Amino acid sequence: MDRRSVLSNRQPAPPTVGVVEGAEVDECSGSGLGRNDTGQHLARRGVRGRQACNPLELSGQAHAARIRRVSSRTAHARELFAPLAASYDRVGAVLSLGQDPRWRRFLVSRLPAGGGHVLDVATGTGLVAATLLRRGFHVTGLDQSPEMLAVARARLGRRVHLVEASAESIPFPDESFDHLTFTYLLRYVDDQRATLAELARVVRPGGVVTSLEFGLPRGPARPLWELYTGIGLPLAGRILRNGWDDVGGFLGGSIREFWVRCPLERQLELWRAAGLGDLRVHRLSLGGGVVIWGRKR
Repeated sequence: MDRRSVLSNRQPAPPTVGVVEGAEVDECSGSGLGRNDTGQHLARRGVRGRQACNPLELSGQAHAARIRRVSSRTAHARELFAPLAASYDRVGAVLSLGQDPRWRRFLVSRLPAGGGHVLDVATGTGLVAATLLRRGFHVTGLDQSPEMLAVARARLGRRVHLVEASAESIPFPDESFDHLTFTYLLRYVDDQRATLAELARVVRPGGVVTSLEFGLPRGPARPLWELYTGIGLPLAGRILRNGWDDVGGFLGGSIREFWVRCPLERQLELWRAAGLGDLRVHRLSLGGGVVIWGRKR
């Protein structure tokens, strides 16, 4: 399951420290945006503990140094993720009743055949990145959690370039990647409009951007979803402990609040505002998962 999902309900959104230059406040956002240029170096931007190791990253340093720091929400998210990394894949699959792996495979299937370089944002333990590799893509994975990236590194080795950074301030120059994937991301960022614009920025024109998010089932499935997220998940979280009690207690409310604040039509407006067109939506598992994809104009 998605550890990041607890952020929306765990506490009020912390004050924003900084964002990408020129981003606008969106009505889906929980906080305002700062305006002062901090001039932070790349090391303060999330690519930590090593020198750049390939030409793409080297060329991205100049861009990253010009982007302001993101909100302290990202540091909070790293703390929430830390205890989950070792059990994330196994427990996530079980708590989603086996649906999460299937949803991720469908996410990847939306990309065109023929390979290319994909940026997998919120790569976590590398589940999507591994699927991308099997389909013949060259992959760079980005995540803000060092614990999650450690698991991804053990799984993927040197086959994927892994970067510790925030989706709100990606440390690569414009049009660096052929395609981009992201999972369970927009519920925990401060400004969905600015984040989508940042994601689209690093994709080449004609490239596909595809996302996976939890959804709200409709019709007869909705009461069952409410029962599971209201009683089943909290109970499972208390049994599992080790951080999963937080997820079990907050996931249902986080999903519900996100879709009330940013219904589907509003999300599609934000995708279009980011320069993404030819948008498609597919609901999976009676609406429990939602995949959105589109093409960079």
